[in-house]
Amino acid sequence: MRVGVFALQGDVREHILMLKALGAEALEVRNKADLDQVDGLILPGGESTTISKLLDIFEMRQHLKDFISSGKPVYGTCAGMILLANDVLDAASGQKSLGAIDVSVRRNAFGSQLDSFETELLFDEIPAKVAFIRAPIVERVGPGVEVLSKLQDGTVVAIRKGNILATSFHPEITGDKTVHKYFLSMVSAQA
Repeated sequence: MRVGVFALQGDVREHILMLKALGAEALEVRNKADLDQVDGLILPGGESTTISKLLDIFEMRQHLKDFISSGKPVYGTCAGMILLANDVLDAASGQKSLGAIDVSVRRNAFGSQLDSFETELLFDEIPAKVAFIRAPIVERVGPGVEVLSKLQDGTVVAIRKGNILATSFHPEITGDKTVHKYFLSMVSAQA
């Protein structure tokens, strides 16, 4: 099982280390040839507007869309969630998403970098320690989209539909393996 981490920008290293700690082969994905070698893909957190621009500069947008529509598992964290959403509220000028999952997300919903925090929550009914860093939230969940995690106030922060998993938070930063194990089970089921 080989899992790619989209490596044009963002917290790539942390995801690679997490995947390797769980026994998966991890590959940095920068082009179509890399993408063709993986069974699943993580779109890491970072700056969603920058990643959106880089998708076009490196001509990867359509390749990612094709990968997603192939049914191979994709997991987006933070900026990755924004990239996967159909609707991005407060999008930066010219920012385009991949439109892969029927949700509306709001960028930077918790405020600035100074408002970042770690918390424990239930992810698919399993306790997980995660970090929120300039994180988005899901404001609208479309038909067939499963909510896997909410904050205590009911804010939706993790979703899944078919082969697509997305979280507002960063499990790779705290070292909690819960979400990555879940994603690897998705990849294993498709392999």
